[in-house]
Amino acid sequence: MTDVSKDLIELAKAGDARALEVLVRAVQDQVYRLSVRMLGDLQAAQDATQEILIRIVTKLSTFQGESKFETWTYRVATNYLLTAKKVIARDPGLSFQMFADDLLNGLADESHAAAEDHIMLNELRVKCTMAMLLCLDRDHRAAYVLGDVLEFDHSDAAGILDITPANYRKRLSRARKSVADFTAASCGLASSSAACSCRKRLPAAMAQGRIGQRPSAELLDAPSFVAVEAEAKSVETQLVAAKLQRATGPLLAPQDFARAVIDLVNPPDG
Repeated sequence: MTDVSKDLIELAKAGDARALEVLVRAVQDQVYRLSVRMLGDLQAAQDATQEILIRIVTKLSTFQGESKFETWTYRVATNYLLTAKKVIARDPGLSFQMFADDLLNGLADESHAAAEDHIMLNELRVKCTMAMLLCLDRDHRAAYVLGDVLEFDHSDAAGILDITPANYRKRLSRARKSVADFTAASCGLASSSAACSCRKRLPAAMAQGRIGQRPSAELLDAPSFVAVEAEAKSVETQLVAAKLQRATGPLLAPQDFARAVIDLVNPPDG
């Protein structure tokens, strides 16, 4: 997160429109990144990001500096992603077994697998990695995203979720085991014995509309398929899941939400 000074926060709280816009712009990438990982859908993440930034602006007066501004921002964002009715309504309710079965649907054989240098392999890898987290319930998903994907200190993550550090560690441990077990059993990048591989899965994923016919602009900065494949083979089994989850690139907000959010909260005269 771009460093946010106490002076900037105080100016924004006092009604300085320029300071407020700078403040929102400083946090929008982090809010979008969290939203993508919690929702697994780029468009839904954009919608959620705008709603969260509006909450941050309207709740800014309640920030008293008792925690880091970053922690407070993530607390507001996570609370929205865990409780907002529109977010809950479109949660797919996936399970790891459902996802495992889906991955096997329409797998190509080796002769019809995608070419090794196919750019869409990376699109599939990233989106499959993000969709995997939807198999966790929202509470465990949040714990995993904060701890193993965004790599928050456990005490900070516990503060964001408003639970004790001990409870957070238990929640993270359960989520981590579920993700690691699924990855080891079902992901060809993690295990050569897994039935599914990106090359075998890509034709069906494109035919079924699980991914588009061209790569998403937001994912173009993700590490290459070849690089991630090589890294997955070089690390210990228990580390592969976390490595794959982090290899999605910076996931920067695809638009500048700041001006639009300020205008929504404080419409310009006329």
